[in-house]
Amino acid sequence: MKMIIGVPKEIKNNENRIALTPAGAAELVKRGHEVYVQAGGGNGSGFTDEDYLHAGVKMLPTIEKVYETAEMIMKVKEPIEPEYKLIKKGQILYTYFHFASSERLTKAMIENGSVCLAYETVELPDGSLPLLVPMSEVAGRMSVQEGAKYLEKTFGGYGVLLGGVPGVPPAKVLILGGGIAGTEAAKMAAGLGADVTIMDINLRRMRYLDDIMPANVKTMMSNEYNIRDMVQTHDLIIGAVLIPGAKAPHIVPRDMLKIMRPGTVLVDVSVDQGGCFETTVATTHADPTFTIDDVIHYCVANMPGAVPRTSTIALTNATLPYALQIADKGWKQACSDNLSLRKGLNVVDGKVVYKGVAEAFNLSHENVESVL
Repeated sequence: MKMIIGVPKEIKNNENRIALTPAGAAELVKRGHEVYVQAGGGNGSGFTDEDYLHAGVKMLPTIEKVYETAEMIMKVKEPIEPEYKLIKKGQILYTYFHFASSERLTKAMIENGSVCLAYETVELPDGSLPLLVPMSEVAGRMSVQEGAKYLEKTFGGYGVLLGGVPGVPPAKVLILGGGIAGTEAAKMAAGLGADVTIMDINLRRMRYLDDIMPANVKTMMSNEYNIRDMVQTHDLIIGAVLIPGAKAPHIVPRDMLKIMRPGTVLVDVSVDQGGCFETTVATTHADPTFTIDDVIHYCVANMPGAVPRTSTIALTNATLPYALQIADKGWKQACSDNLSLRKGLNVVDGKVVYKGVAEAFNLSHENVESVL
């Protein structure tokens, strides 16, 4: 079968990524599919319209034309309000949705009758999330980069250098969550010479991290008592807690801010899923931080958008194999054949088919098999 695929320019604040590189588009074209990219859509990632044309892509002048033309829309971020009215009934949307953090988005997708395949809930048999991994890697590494910057006094931070210098101890970094993002954050912080502690509730995971991490990274069981004790002495606290497809738990309540040192920096990598700090409010690259009780919060909802070249290539590497299956077979057959891809189905034809999304907003939940 032949499918018409549309790639619009992202319109979320300071989102410079695009869902498909020219190389990825060329693979779809080679399989007989038609790919339409919005003019200028790849500029933020360093890909010109000429690059796409050379790959066999057809260009469209506006976002409206892309939505109007395509059977499947490939995006990076969830549709935002101006896009809601452009989505057609039965149109496939293949992107990051993070539905559990937005009731408005969820209800909009229910109403328009689209087929919503969420990158973040595609799940392999071992429980890993292959389409979340590349952006978790980027965000985890960036969390330390940004945290180190905002620890500077210029930005209101405590005024410490992450790695210290001879005769001066390094900064202390606390990482809440030992998954992909937390592990990458620990690597970066350790590489800069910081004194790092990773907290997690999975003892098996901590044993693994204890084996692979350098000597300046320690592990500790995550519970409220230990977190409350550690936040009093740590300079940079990175939240990297994920429950696939569900809202992140608030493991740092507001009252904990009172016992942190003034100038402590919090970076919430879980912000797309609602955030793991009670005081988290999503911010943008244009206005990335806010301060509560003299504690700086960095809660940018699309952190990898700041390094779009790296992020776009990494994302396409991961999403393209599944995109080829959807395009070659149609979404129903592809999801019937591939259990991992089937778990990416969140909202289909007005029905919520992913349990975590239904539970987040007390919506009725349909079995995914009922839509296949």
